[in-house]
Amino acid sequence: MIILKDILYNVAIEAVQGSTEVAVNKIDFDSRKLEQNDVFIAIRGSVSDGHDYIQKAIELGAVAIVCDTFPASFVDGVTYVQVTDTNKALAFMAANFYGNPSESLKLVGITGTNGKTTIASLLYQLFKKAGFKVGLLSTVKIMVDDVEYKATHTTPDSLTINHYLAEMKAAEVAYCFMEVSSHGVHQKRTEALFFAGGVFTNLSHDHLDYHPTFAEYRDVKKSFFDNLPKSAFVLSNIDDKNGAVMMQNTLAKKRTYALKSYADYKAQILENQLSGLLLKVDGNEVWVKLIGTFNAYNVLAIYGTAIQLGLDSLETLRLLSELESVSGRFQYIVSDSNVTAIVDYAHTPDALENVLKTINDIRTKNEQLITVVGCGGNRDKTKRPIMAGIASELSDKAILTSDNPRNEDPAVIISEMEVGVAAQNFKKIVSITDRKQAIKTACQLAQPNDIILIAGKGHETYQEVNGVRHDFDDMKIVKELLEQLHK
Repeated sequence: MIILKDILYNVAIEAVQGSTEVAVNKIDFDSRKLEQNDVFIAIRGSVSDGHDYIQKAIELGAVAIVCDTFPASFVDGVTYVQVTDTNKALAFMAANFYGNPSESLKLVGITGTNGKTTIASLLYQLFKKAGFKVGLLSTVKIMVDDVEYKATHTTPDSLTINHYLAEMKAAEVAYCFMEVSSHGVHQKRTEALFFAGGVFTNLSHDHLDYHPTFAEYRDVKKSFFDNLPKSAFVLSNIDDKNGAVMMQNTLAKKRTYALKSYADYKAQILENQLSGLLLKVDGNEVWVKLIGTFNAYNVLAIYGTAIQLGLDSLETLRLLSELESVSGRFQYIVSDSNVTAIVDYAHTPDALENVLKTINDIRTKNEQLITVVGCGGNRDKTKRPIMAGIASELSDKAILTSDNPRNEDPAVIISEMEVGVAAQNFKKIVSITDRKQAIKTACQLAQPNDIILIAGKGHETYQEVNGVRHDFDDMKIVKELLEQLHK
């Protein structure tokens, strides 16, 4: 048991009804999970309002309620705490409940539109190879040193974050690398965490289903850096036009990386092949198993972060050469008939363009590039025509298909994508609503030496249709189909 007042430290409280000296068992924002002597925090979400479940929480045994508006009447024996922002209160209460575990390790947040998963995952790999106990909070998975847990969100809720950070503290983890999404920052999930550093990758068109404008999306990302302490570092991609913006108001130590601009950490691409990159980083050559210009930026971000955290530069370059690509990020296989299939998570216009340009830079142009791409349902509709336009412009053939249609009709999503295809490229496209059939068609069209790109889902092992998740793994499916069709 813990005393309520102890977990309210740093919470902006407006009024209290009842005693804060009450002993509590645990805290939660999901009324369904409450038990005797728990604290219920009422969060106003996009789908439901936790304030509507205050009575239910009390019936289940909640001994304290944290809310931004007091209910019309009070129940005897229950403490009510009115706060200015319940999301922010949850963040501080979660950190206090678990003993502020982020202060016991070096936590680095990685944010930006593209590259977060690759950078966080490869930093985890690199520091493990360097002999440290390491944690990872990513879209793909959560790692507490060697123990793996399933991830459900890019940036989990505050309770989940602090729960795993407490596990890391108990396991004596020295470093943790964490993806920081705009949703997570906006919903205050990263509040009350003590960061040793923050990395900015890039900013492009994404999440405009959630953020009303690009400016808000940018400013939410920026607020993460604004709130970093003086003891932390910021490592920003200065080649991105928003790279300098991110550092404007931060108190943290400013460091930059770039391929084109003057920066603290610089790299030059010497060779760009399907087997990897030969880079010159700060005057030293290094071969990495990652592919494309966008991964050269990721390598620089990893290198700069490692140096900022105290690793030796030459040892870091040696470790970089040993790193393996991340699941669903430019993963590729070559069939017996020499058809190359690439699976990539590219689900934004910028990411898709980067991947296609990378392939076009590497290929000989004597082969076909066939792209399979879809757009998610119940998400930002404005990027649909843009992505179809990019796929049809930069590929020899583009198959427009279903991604995770969720509660939308895949045919409608595809018709909205088709609007972005230029007249001269219309002969290049085929529209197939069934994703497996689309991948099969790509495999049937492919001749020896051709390249198939399957974009949008990457590491995901499901397809969400009408609220139901069905088993669906792009890499597994294309591998099976190529084996069947290209024996």
